[in-house]
Amino acid sequence: MVLADLVEAVGDLGEERWTPLLPGLGLVRSPGPYGIEAMVYEPLVCLILQGEKETTVGTRHHRVVAGQAIVVSHAQPVLARVTVASPDAPYLSLVAPLDLALLRNLDLELGDRLEVGGPGSAFLVQALDDATLAVLERFVSLVHDPTDARVLGPLVRRELHYRLLCGRHGAMLRSLVQRSSHASNIAKAIETLRESYRERLEMDAVARSVGMSASSFYKQFKAVTSTTPLQYQKDLRLTEARRLLQSGRHSVSTAAFEVGYESPSQFSREYSRRFGAPPREELGRVGAR
Repeated sequence: MVLADLVEAVGDLGEERWTPLLPGLGLVRSPGPYGIEAMVYEPLVCLILQGEKETTVGTRHHRVVAGQAIVVSHAQPVLARVTVASPDAPYLSLVAPLDLALLRNLDLELGDRLEVGGPGSAFLVQALDDATLAVLERFVSLVHDPTDARVLGPLVRRELHYRLLCGRHGAMLRSLVQRSSHASNIAKAIETLRESYRERLEMDAVARSVGMSASSFYKQFKAVTSTTPLQYQKDLRLTEARRLLQSGRHSVSTAAFEVGYESPSQFSREYSRRFGAPPREELGRVGAR
């Protein structure tokens, strides 16, 4: 009944595509299906309340239905689209960004009482346990009382992080916040790639910068992100290029150069491969989703 209760609780909240509900909690709503969106998912938990969506992360494709949640531990370039939604039954999902500092503090409090896992996939689709669902239900219930939200909101958000650490994805999350773990090192490498995605990077040098051998780095990066470091960088470039093209202020060539490509023709090939259509089709689609 928790899922149905959550659908009812958010039914009259917000009419926009994205509605911030409380610090650390937001609502996504769509009255119908929409085409592919390219974005970077930060660490988060996203619970689908109603409708369905499809996501592509690296080489993996996921169908996510009502009652399932997406848990993301590392920043991930993602292709996503809502596939099931209608005005009478809109797509609804709750999104709670993960605070790595809060996870780290909780991990220190827990000590060795929970298992620390090795690198696993940074993008997991799963059903949440009842305890975590109950926390989300309490979180949503704070929306209508500003005093409750101010006083209890931070406590409920902290409990949500605690429940996730203790849940099915907890081993990976704990590994992420452990200093010098493979998962933590990959997170540092991802930060480097995101800061310097326009530059020509030597991936072996990135591996050395996070204290890993090249062979271990490539293996662990693929295990966590489902893609290679080079492809990850390309996906970041193409995601930003799509945003630039949809803004209506860039040509195909200027968008290509802006994100670090030296050859517009190579950019067009890789863009078409990623999105299934050439970049020129984005031109003039100002505000496209």
